[in-house]
Amino acid sequence: MKRAIMTDPEQLRSLEGQQYVVLCPTGPVAAFFDATQEELRAAVPMAPFPTVGHVTLRGFSEARRVGELRNEIRAWAAGIPPIELQVDAVDAFPAPFQIVITRLARTASLVDAYSSLTDRLGATDFSRVGELPLEQWVFHLSLIYGAALSAEEWETLRRGAVRDIPSGPSETVASVEFVWFEGGAEHSETIALGG
Repeated sequence: MKRAIMTDPEQLRSLEGQQYVVLCPTGPVAAFFDATQEELRAAVPMAPFPTVGHVTLRGFSEARRVGELRNEIRAWAAGIPPIELQVDAVDAFPAPFQIVITRLARTASLVDAYSSLTDRLGATDFSRVGELPLEQWVFHLSLIYGAALSAEEWETLRRGAVRDIPSGPSETVASVEFVWFEGGAEHSETIALGG
């Protein structure tokens, strides 16, 4: 059975009514994520974290049009080839976010997928959350959320975590997850990439 990405009740409440298109690695990138997250959780056991490593390609706020949005994502995915993910570094988003991340290399297939999704969504009126232009987007898997840490605790965590990963692990992902949060729970559908 597939594990939920988010299980923390507070996180689930904050995501209510939102939808996401994410990549969920299951091979070497996932193994790197799990090992790194375990180290970080030992350092700050009370900090919230995603239970499954995932790369967000897009977020939405379309609680009334989940089915229509899902159909749009299915149509987009049908034309996208498998996506290569490669670990580039352990990095961090600064305050106010304070998130330690596994930063990914900007592989051609990952950049193309993000760009083609942007182009397709440009012809729709779906309400998007946190969207940035391609040149500003940092492809990543969030490891641990440190927003509740003091400035000193955050700096200690960040300093101990951030590092380059030369020739980092890589894998190819052949599906996306369409994830939506409704009724205090996470729901998802795996959609095969078809390009």
